Amino acid sequence: MSYGQHATPRSRGVLKTVLSWAGYAVAVFALAWGMQAFVVCPYTIPSGSMENTIEIGDNVWSEKVSYYFRDVEPGDIVTFADPEIPGRTLIKRAIAVGGQTVDLIDGVVYVDGAALDEPYTEGQPTAPLKTATGVDITYPYTVPQGDIWVMGDNRTNSADSRYFGSIDESSVTGRAVVIYWPLDHIGVL
Repeated sequence: MSYGQHATPRSRGVLKTVLSWAGYAVAVFALAWGMQAFVVCPYTIPSGSMENTIEIGDNVWSEKVSYYFRDVEPGDIVTFADPEIPGRTLIKRAIAVGGQTVDLIDGVVYVDGAALDEPYTEGQPTAPLKTATGVDITYPYTVPQGDIWVMGDNRTNSADSRYFGSIDESSVTGRAVVIYWPLDHIGVL
């Protein structure tokens, strides 16, 4: 091609195709990022603290949309930022919210003086735990406003609010709604 000539129609067509595919790739990446940041996020369960509701290695979807319209409610299974290890996400069941009082009596959880019916614990007793360094919990414990009390369903194998205290509701990243893998565990939570 000499000076002053323009690209051939064929080279312009190739460039247009490459730019088109690059645009699609950027759009797909942006959509995936937006979905994960604002709508739903996948998590793989690393520990047995929620057994037998959720098993080690299960993959769950945690949706974020409902918490744009309502607060966390007792019974929700929530994902949240680990209060001890930055960047790590935990999953537990919300037991009580700000202003409610939690008590552990003879292996039973009481909220505001009423014993909870917790079939998901499969009869395991709930006992106080030795707390994390700098955490002081005495029962009955009133959950501060803006916090929630979370516990694993596997009460004899869960470091939860009995260990690290109540968590700030703003640390909640979503509500676990479904196990999507492995196939033999698929189900709504």
